[in-house]
Formats: sequence, C-alpha cells, structure tokens
Amino acid sequence: MSATFTPHVAFSNNPIWRKSNSITTTNCKHSTNSFVTRATSSENEKKIKKKKKKVVIQNEDQKVQEQEPIQEKEQQLQSSSVSVIKRLDDVNPVGLGRRSRQVFDEVWRKFSGLGQISRTIRSDDESNFLIREGGPMCEFAIPGAQNTTVLVVGATSRVGRIVVRKLMLRGYTVKALVRKAEPEVVDMLPRSVELVTGDVGDPSNLKNAVQGCNKIIYCATARSSITGDLIRVDHQGVYNLTKALQDYNNKLAQQRAGKSSKSKLLIAKFKSEDSLNGWEVRQGTYFQDVVVSKYDGGMDAKFEFTESGEAVFSGYVFTRGGYVDLSRKLSLPLGYTLDRYEGLVFSVGGNGRSYVVILEAGPSADTTQSKLYFARISTKAGFCRVRVPFSSFRPVKPDDPPLDPFLVHTLTIRFEPRRQRPIEGPTGMNQDLRSFQLIMEYIKALPTGQETDFVLVSCTGSGIEPTRREQVLRAKRAGEDSLRRSGLGYTIIRPGPLMEEPGGQRALIFDQGNRISQGISCADVADICVKALHDSTARNKSFDVCYEYVAEPGKELYELVAHLPDKANNYLTPALSVLEKNT
Repeated sequence: MSATFTPHVAFSNNPIWRKSNSITTTNCKHSTNSFVTRATSSENEKKIKKKKKKVVIQNEDQKVQEQEPIQEKEQQLQSSSVSVIKRLDDVNPVGLGRRSRQVFDEVWRKFSGLGQISRTIRSDDESNFLIREGGPMCEFAIPGAQNTTVLVVGATSRVGRIVVRKLMLRGYTVKALVRKAEPEVVDMLPRSVELVTGDVGDPSNLKNAVQGCNKIIYCATARSSITGDLIRVDHQGVYNLTKALQDYNNKLAQQRAGKSSKSKLLIAKFKSEDSLNGWEVRQGTYFQDVVVSKYDGGMDAKFEFTESGEAVFSGYVFTRGGYVDLSRKLSLPLGYTLDRYEGLVFSVGGNGRSYVVILEAGPSADTTQSKLYFARISTKAGFCRVRVPFSSFRPVKPDDPPLDPFLVHTLTIRFEPRRQRPIEGPTGMNQDLRSFQLIMEYIKALPTGQETDFVLVSCTGSGIEPTRREQVLRAKRAGEDSLRRSGLGYTIIRPGPLMEEPGGQRALIFDQGNRISQGISCADVADICVKALHDSTARNKSFDVCYEYVAEPGKELYELVAHLPDKANNYLTPALSVLEKNT
C-alpha cells in the first residue's frame, strides 16, 4: 500500500528548523565550557607535580612539614576533579559518533564504570559520585527501563555499538548476540553486557539468546554480497529471531495457563476441502439501467479446492459496475473478540488484482442493524501477505460511527473490475483486468499493543554499489516481510548512507516511498532505535530517514521534522504520526 502524505513542509520558512539551529549552538557552548574545565584541572595537576619535585627532604620532621601543604593541594585537586565529574551533565556522549568519541576519550573512561554497576564497586571509585549524586544516569534513565531486557543483534556493527551504550545509559539490561566471543569483540562492548554466542542463521542457538528478553534491536547485516550470506543474515536471520521470540512468549504464556498476547488469532485456514464450508459466493451490480441490461457481458465466480491442494477464488466480471463477493460469518473461539486485535492479515496468491475487504458489524441477533465498513487492499503476482489494520476501515455510509471490532460478525472479500490497474509483467503482454484469481492460504487477526517488540535497521539502497544493490535490497525486503507477518509489533528503519559524525546536530527527514538519497550519522540512527522502543506511533511502521536537504524543484513534497538535540525531547511522535501504518 502506498503511503499518503498530507502535510508538506518547506525549508525556507520553517520556524521549527530555526529553533533547531539555535538549540544546537547552545549545546556546543556547553561542550566548550566542559573542555575548558578539564584543561584547567590538567594544568593545575602539572603545576603541583612540579612543586613536588622541588621538595628536598632532609629529615623526618622536615618531611612532614613539607608534605602537609602538598596533601592539602591534592585534596583540593581531588574535590576539583569530583566537580568536573558532576559537570559531565553538560556533555552528552550519547549522540556522538566515532570521531567524537576519540575526542571524548577521557569522558568515556569515566562512563565505562557505569558498565560495572552490577558488579562490585570500590568505595574509592569516582563513578560512585555519578550514581549517588544524580549524575547522567539519572538524567538519561527511562521509566520502566530497569525491567526491560533488550537483545541487540549486531552489537559490534557501526550502529549496534552506539545502540548498546545508549541503552545502558538509560538503564536497560542489555544482551548482545555475537558469533564469536573473541577478545577483540569483548573489548568493543561494556563489561556488564551479557554476551551470547550464536549465529542468526542457526535457529537452534537462538533460544538461549532470547531467554529473558522483552525486545530486540536487529542491527546485523551481511559482511559480503554473496547471496548465501545475504539470505542467511538479512532474511533468514530476521525470521529466526522473530520465531524464537514468539516461541519464548508462548512458553511464558503457557506457564501462566494462558495464551501469549503477541500471538495471532486464526480466523480461517484453507488446508482442505472442508475448510471451504460456510463460505458463500455472491454477485451483484452497483447500479441498474437499460445500458447494463442490454450490454451485460455476464459474471461468473467460484470458490473451490483444487487438486494441487489450494483454495482458489476465481472468475470474471464483464458487467459494467458489477462485482463478486466471497463472504462468511465469523466463528471465533469462545472468549475471543476482535477488539483485542488491531487488524487482519491475509496470506494470498494469484494474479495481482486489488480487492475490497468488507466487515459487517452490529448485533448478531439482529442483522438489520448492522453497518458496513470497507478497506481496499492490493496483492501482487505470486504469494504475498497483506496487513489491514482496523483503523483503515471506513464506513460505507459517512454518517455511521467508526468501526468497533467487537461487533464484527461477517467478513467479505469483493472483486470489482472498475478499479483494476495493470501489474508489472512482460512487455507487450495483454492483461484482462476483468478476470481474477485469488489463492487463499489463511486469514488471521493481528494482536494489539502499544509498543514495538522488534526494531529492524534495514536500508534504502542509496550508497550501495550498483552491481550488488539489487541483491542486497531483495534480501532486506524479504527480512522486512517476514517481520511484518510475524505478529510482533515492529519498527523498520531504513536509513540513508551511514556517516561517521556526531548526532543530534541536524534536522531529520522521515519519509515513505523510497525517495530519499542523503546520508545520516550512525549516532542518529541508534537514537531512533532506542526512542522507538516505547513510542506508540512507531509501532508497525516502516519509514526512511536521512538528514535534511534541499530538494530539487518540484520534488519538495516530503515530511520534515526538526530534530531538537534535547535528551527529553521525543521527536519521533510528531514525525511518525503523519506516516502510514503497516506499510
């Protein structure tokens, strides 16, 4: 489904963008002050060392007299160092890229002590001051983070390393899935991160990885353009992780004598001829006139179970304004209602026609009070899975209230030739848009939820060598599709070419439609991953993101949101609220 972009923001007269520039400048001033403070303390330390060298100790009495003023100055220096540590509030290392972390090497050394909070902490460790006296740990902490365990896949990648540190600074428990626990790998991650060895292409060793985890951030990518590696990491790896997390959720639910809230509800599965019972094929027209009756070409449709083991809804509609329906009354398990779910997913195949899904809602005892709601879906040649959120259904009569999934009792799939469009195919191939074929595999209800369970870092294809771009994108899109149909709440981030520069300095563009080509820093991508974990607007959305740029004339139509570099500001909510769900 294509996204609909309602608001369009220009650059030249955007007051939010001007505000972003001013805030960025202010942050730079704070950072400069911190450098001056550290440089001053270093100079004081050098002066004291020089004075210590000039002390000549002649006897024990003189030694005590000479060392007393030195000890006083050392105490002053120590208190000065503690004040410098408290001043770390003014330095935000979370949004820094690789080059900036080299500049802030000393600052990161102080923060590395945070990775040992779960272990023994020495009383003389300066990191105690950071924790006890409300330092950066309190400033970055997110409510509920202490009870959330996040598995980071690809923790040693360019984005993954920053994601790990951002999660730790916010109080999350972090597990990292690595292929080999080699010394160079261990040294790249904080010591309190729990390392789990395993390969995303091997489902057998992923059970231990997802044990105790609530959410997953997938930053892994194939290191080569070999088709086997691309499929193993970018496609099969995503599928294996989603299945492992679903199995773990179901296991927890069974221990509670219940069913996982993240599991899909099976409405219909077409695996035998008996599964077609209850489905009814109907036909009709939207209007009747003399022309229709005179030039009626006829309609024909059937729903049958073929010898190849497929349930096929097929036929043709030559009548102007005609349509055919495949309809059935829903029969849900006892105690289940659709208001506990957020939409439907259809696993179908065929010749790529578009259809209308119609839900009839109202009192089941009195169908005369029922109201109709519809949503249009598109399929592609071959098999595909189509998600239809309940929020996309519109009433047939504009005066009717919005759809209440609790009252839905009948499901209808309608084919009408008047809205069909030719699909991509061999050049010169004639397509009869009045005929259709829909192979039905299953229909399920998608579980509802407020937060994302799985964050996937994909790519737009920009910046990849043309010779391998198609292979990479094919594997990436296959991984995205497997995540969408898993039933987990997902967020798919497609950044532009990754850059090594500090984050939080420039405005970001969030778009849908594969139209961006500019780059973005690894730090900003990592920040989006972390923010998406608890943002309800990010659930079940795929989007492209890059830095702000000046578009070509006539191509300025995209969504722009200013990334204000403020730790408490959640810029995802206004940016993603205008984008389409389940894309």
